Amino acid sequence: MDNQNNTDKGFNINTPTAVLIGSVIIAMAIIFVNSYKGGFERPGAGANRPAGIDEKNIVIAPITEDDHFYGNPEAKVVMVEYSDTECPFCKRAHSIMKKVVDNSRGEVAWVYRHFPLDSLHSKARKEAEATECAAELGGNNKFWEYLDALFAITPANNGLDPSELPKLAARVGLDTTKFNICLSSGKYKNRVEKDYQDGLKVGVTGTPTTVLMNTKGEKKVIVGAQPEETLNAAIDKLK
Repeated sequence: MDNQNNTDKGFNINTPTAVLIGSVIIAMAIIFVNSYKGGFERPGAGANRPAGIDEKNIVIAPITEDDHFYGNPEAKVVMVEYSDTECPFCKRAHSIMKKVVDNSRGEVAWVYRHFPLDSLHSKARKEAEATECAAELGGNNKFWEYLDALFAITPANNGLDPSELPKLAARVGLDTTKFNICLSSGKYKNRVEKDYQDGLKVGVTGTPTTVLMNTKGEKKVIVGAQPEETLNAAIDKLK
């Protein structure tokens, strides 16, 4: 009798509530899984979907002195990343890729190219221009400092307040007056678009997408914000 009474007085979930709770649990599980897989973002698509790039026939613009280069210029493997500053997966990938280069003992380098997803992140293209202004005023090192600072503070998904852009310039030691003149001029629109068009030729459909290349001309495409060990495994095969 006591057991029956306790059951009657217990927590009773009706069907609609059970369905709602079940849906929440499933959604949380999906988020949990995606947080440990390489996220990938493109218009009209979710994470973890491949770009479908033909690695044997990639058409990619050669690396030149105009590129933003991080690491040893004589590295065995170069990672050419196509990225969007408001993409949450790019934000995650940024710190991973920097760690890979820093721990490579000069065997891996990194080239950053812009691929703003305009339909998702209307602010990303101007942010890309801001990084180019940082490069103009302070060289390659300031480009990377500015980009690091931008990724550190942006909430991603188009959430960064544009008023933060000159503040970041000041934070990395740039002349904010000159920075604002540069940014407002729009002088680097074509540079950003050039990177974007190059990405389209490669076959990039979303971000981050990274092309690994060795000195023999061999290539491997990495889609999404992959873990450090996944990147290193792909790099080792190209050394």
